[in-house]
Amino acid sequence: MPTALFAWRRTPPPFLIGGAEVTQQLLAEELAAAGWHVTYLGSHEAPWDGATRLPDMRAHLDKHRVPYDEEEGALRYRWNGVECAALMQNNVEHALGGLLGALRPDIVFTAQEGSARLAELASPTTLVAGLLHSVSATGLGVLAGRPHYGLAVSECVRDRAPHTPGTRIGVVYPPFSCPGPATDTARTAAVLMVNPIPAKGSELLHQLIRLMPEQRFTLVEGWWDTSADFAAYPNATYVPRVYGMEPLYRRHQLLLVPSTVEDAFPRVIVEAALHGVPSIGTERGGIPEAIGDEGIVLPVTAGPEAWARAIRDVDHEALGERARSRAARFTRPCLPELRELGI
Repeated sequence: MPTALFAWRRTPPPFLIGGAEVTQQLLAEELAAAGWHVTYLGSHEAPWDGATRLPDMRAHLDKHRVPYDEEEGALRYRWNGVECAALMQNNVEHALGGLLGALRPDIVFTAQEGSARLAELASPTTLVAGLLHSVSATGLGVLAGRPHYGLAVSECVRDRAPHTPGTRIGVVYPPFSCPGPATDTARTAAVLMVNPIPAKGSELLHQLIRLMPEQRFTLVEGWWDTSADFAAYPNATYVPRVYGMEPLYRRHQLLLVPSTVEDAFPRVIVEAALHGVPSIGTERGGIPEAIGDEGIVLPVTAGPEAWARAIRDVDHEALGERARSRAARFTRPCLPELRELGI
């Protein structure tokens, strides 16, 4: 049985913060479903501030009746065929060394904070693939550890990745799940935005909410809670972070992606499109690549009036069906693409 090991310093599945977590979880689950033995090593302590998520993780596992073992600061459990371990940060490197010897994995996947060191530890004994989730220093940092492969989530990321001797860089778009059966859920006239923080365009969002008092906005918590920033608006509804976005996609007719940073390939664009929801996004990074011709891409110089005009004028039904058709191509297995790269 082939063996894959995911090793990084964020939480293992199914504890999601952003697109990187979802992408890696779906890839790990695809490998497990294909007959691989998959182990996922992570940490319950955030790599950016050291805060533990153990209480939330226990509660989530209990809610889903998933048994787990907890000993010496490590939480171990099995999720959708994947063996998961969440350790303290200072134990991750030691645990990786032990797993490399015990499992002798055919491949190690790593990414994000501290991944260059993890790649260095694993590469002498096994194949290492670094997942390039963004064009930031964090997203591209794994390349400093000289992995054998760099798997860029978009052409935008591949084009921004520095040349790294000994590393082959290719594009493998993120995996996506097919949506569930259609329901009779009626779409509201509200527009949707996920992760309303400054980097994702919250300043423009504030302007739009004030400029369009007749328009309803639904805002979904992302990296942190910004509900207080929007509490005074009668036409804005703030939704706490959710694990399943499907009901929200089904109830809305348009997604806004006004990022001020170069997003690599926003998952929300494709996820929404799979539910017939087109996007209006900024011409930055991989946003145009994710939207394609089946949405609206506005220049970075576009102000709130241009955005308001686009929201009012869009034929969301026709554009939504075109977006759905295009997005379906991303609900494919990723393993053949990895084989084509030589993995």
